Amino acid sequence: MSEPRPGPAERINLGDPTTPRPASSVILLRRGGRHAERALEVLLLRRSDEAAFMPGVWVFPGGAVDPEDGEGEGGQRSCALRELSEEAGIELGDPDELVLFSRWITPELVKTRFDAWFFLALAPPHAPPRPDGSETTDAAWFSPRAALDAHAAGELALVFPTIKQLEALLPYGSSQEAIDGARGRDVEAILPKVIEAEEGHRVVLPGDPDYPA
Repeated sequence: MSEPRPGPAERINLGDPTTPRPASSVILLRRGGRHAERALEVLLLRRSDEAAFMPGVWVFPGGAVDPEDGEGEGGQRSCALRELSEEAGIELGDPDELVLFSRWITPELVKTRFDAWFFLALAPPHAPPRPDGSETTDAAWFSPRAALDAHAAGELALVFPTIKQLEALLPYGSSQEAIDGARGRDVEAILPKVIEAEEGHRVVLPGDPDYPA
């Protein structure tokens, strides 16, 4: 499998940066494996090949905040619950079940930008994901390591923020441990930047030695 192909909404912006649109995603967790094992698993959905943004890519359920979702953190949480229901057919009743895990802003070089909040949540029992058949065409549970290995082998199309979320989950031995570790933690927005390097364009993060000031 080659690298994910850009969709029409992912074109390069050579002018002034566009304003990021608020968005939310749910990193839905469950306990995987047999009863003697308590490994963490995460839900990923495959976006339609016809999608304008990230076609064919495996992502967490999520999307842009709509006016009816509200504003501020409440709007972000309402959006996350709505997108989980619409894209995966899974209902979470209480916005307080969501625990903020990270916040990523699309690089300034990309035309369509999002200020995306990623929330952790435990999957309700006996709630298999049901892709909507329009925005999402497939769904599966993966351990973070299995998803990363499948991507490295060219078997699973992932994008940079998803990869980084999965890497951040690797130290946790269970879903509850991950949620407890994120609860009450200060979350700062991360703005990746794209720089030119000998091997071509490269994405760098705050704290990297070559991150532009």
